[in-house]
Amino acid sequence: MAPERFFLELTPPTELLGNAAHVVIVGGGFAGLKAAHALAGKTVRVTLIDKRNFNLFQPLLYQVASGLVSQTDVASPLRIMLGQAPNVQILMGEVDDIDTSAQEVIFNDRRLHYDHLIVAAGATSSYFGHDEWAQFATPMKSLEDAYGIRKRVLGALEEAEQTPDPAKRRLLQSVVVVGGGPTGCELAASLNDLMRHTLERDFKQIDPSLCKVTLVDPGDRVLRAMDPQLSKAAGEHLKRAGVEMLLGGRVKTIEENKLVVTTSDGEETLEAGTICWTAGVAASPLGKLLAERTGCSVDRGGRLPVEPDFSIPGHPEIRVVGDLCSYSHTKNGKPLPGMAGPAVQMGGWVAKDILAKLQNQSHATFVFTDFGSMAVVGPLFAVADLRGFKVSGALGWLLWGLAHLAFIPDNENRLTLLTKWLWMIITRERSALVITEAPS
Repeated sequence: MAPERFFLELTPPTELLGNAAHVVIVGGGFAGLKAAHALAGKTVRVTLIDKRNFNLFQPLLYQVASGLVSQTDVASPLRIMLGQAPNVQILMGEVDDIDTSAQEVIFNDRRLHYDHLIVAAGATSSYFGHDEWAQFATPMKSLEDAYGIRKRVLGALEEAEQTPDPAKRRLLQSVVVVGGGPTGCELAASLNDLMRHTLERDFKQIDPSLCKVTLVDPGDRVLRAMDPQLSKAAGEHLKRAGVEMLLGGRVKTIEENKLVVTTSDGEETLEAGTICWTAGVAASPLGKLLAERTGCSVDRGGRLPVEPDFSIPGHPEIRVVGDLCSYSHTKNGKPLPGMAGPAVQMGGWVAKDILAKLQNQSHATFVFTDFGSMAVVGPLFAVADLRGFKVSGALGWLLWGLAHLAFIPDNENRLTLLTKWLWMIITRERSALVITEAPS
């Protein structure tokens, strides 16, 4: 006997949408949210599916991990941002399968028909084939990850405060961050400032000078994607702040409170109460599933190579955007990086392209505008390369702050973050140092 099938359809709120095309968006991240915003209020039915009920501002996860801001400061409920649009429905669930022949998305034991599908499922952490390391080295891709790092660091310091053994205290006061990209540098810098300065007056038995943060990266410099001059400035600032750097080191093994790094001089063992992983990302498993269902290929990172309009070869009704797509139709032929800027532009362009096709209108070819890159590596110190304008220090931090506040999708969070940043600058106090059993 065939299993019972459930059909879930968005009931058109008005007669105008009765025969409108149905656009299903999978993923409420930067790309998916931008696409939904661009389609809101148009003569098209939109269903946004996400396994969470919020949009996560991932660039600031490290601030959650280091107690500078709380979880809700970087998470914006999708229904608050899109619920007022009469043509947009938000459904919470995880996509299990996609029937490309029937043009149906399968999730929560239901089937949802689509005329156009936008897949913006994002990426997950990659341990380069060593998934067993995940239990010892916490990644930085979700609110739970960031809170886990914060809880572990603060818990270790609480234990160190009452530990008579100097060797164990040193272990508890040590953190290792693997990965010297923007996330790794930002996390290492913020945790270093937390342990050496913010908590200096709060603990009586801990010697802040013995707190140790080590940044491990296989390259010869941090922030390798940025201009060498800015990379050098960031590295020098991290060293001055007290962050130890092990460059040219590749992780060989990770165990509880210990990792072995291979360098040109041999092997080096690092011991730490907290180990954080920011070294790699992999595309969502939905990419591999789509490849199986459509017969298209995936690259080494699990991303789907797409056509100039972000469609999958042979399936013009399916668009893939954000971290899940490999878009190489650029001037230099290099795929666009998996960052917030490209994702936002992809999502907005695809939504407008779908609207143009529905109206039998032409639409300009997608052209990515690179506004630059930046990273904050300490209080009032950041490096930024804005289309050739290179700056570091306090001015870089100001530009970094303005850019991130502009990208935050929720006005309330924008105001809260600004207030907490200013409070941190004035007092060196952090507002989110509470340890609970679960994220709040």
